[in-house]
Amino acid sequence: MTQHHPWSRYVALGDSFTEGIGDPEPRSPGGHRGWADRVAEVLSEQTEDLAYANLAVRGRLLQQIIDEQIEPALELRPDLITISAGGNDIIRPNTDPDEVAGRIDGAIARLRSDGATVALFTGPDIGMTPVLGRVRGKVAIYNENLRAVAARHDAVIIDMWALRELRDPRMWAPDRLHFSPTGHHTIAIAVLDALGVEHSLEPYRPEPMHPVPWRQARVEDIGWAREYLLPWVLRRIRHQSSGDNITAKRPLAGRVRETDRTL
Repeated sequence: MTQHHPWSRYVALGDSFTEGIGDPEPRSPGGHRGWADRVAEVLSEQTEDLAYANLAVRGRLLQQIIDEQIEPALELRPDLITISAGGNDIIRPNTDPDEVAGRIDGAIARLRSDGATVALFTGPDIGMTPVLGRVRGKVAIYNENLRAVAARHDAVIIDMWALRELRDPRMWAPDRLHFSPTGHHTIAIAVLDALGVEHSLEPYRPEPMHPVPWRQARVEDIGWAREYLLPWVLRRIRHQSSGDNITAKRPLAGRVRETDRTL
């Protein structure tokens, strides 16, 4: 099979975004698929012996990703690394996006030290989302820092802020914090395009949305707050994480199974 990309060992680092939360799939390791699995599936179609590991764990803050994932990732000898980190820090009160970016700068330098291609993500424009919309300005500042980090270390940037499709509510999971299967599919396309990888993934072409009556929207908001927002707030108060007692779903670099490719 003709190889259309130069990579044979891909490792994904990060938090719930990279773990694939919001894109449930019982047949996938960990019970979630996500954009990184989708990217690995495409890469494996072009390089049959592609090895793929996913070290991401939901709820992880930047320092936890640095401490727990970077060295294990490098031990796997990857030639392609994706990392999305710092988002959970930015949405917390009193965090400084410049300070967070300073730490990720060091992380990218370490990941690039062995010559691997490294790709990182800006945060999406969350101005239309409840709760998270309040930190839109911090996300924008952090994104500008990330673009500078990518340029400084010759890394690839996946600009999710510019991905206007993500403003469609159907791109988001019911918790309004993670992406839906459609959102993960859209992000996988953006990653492959940024890496210059040929693929056959079709972009999402949604039907026009019908306006939701005000009363129905309020009922949905109350239901969302009870089911998702309140538990999230309680975890913050109790200093708990959704990733407590969770381990990486693909800790070792292995071949993507045929069943993964056809999900």
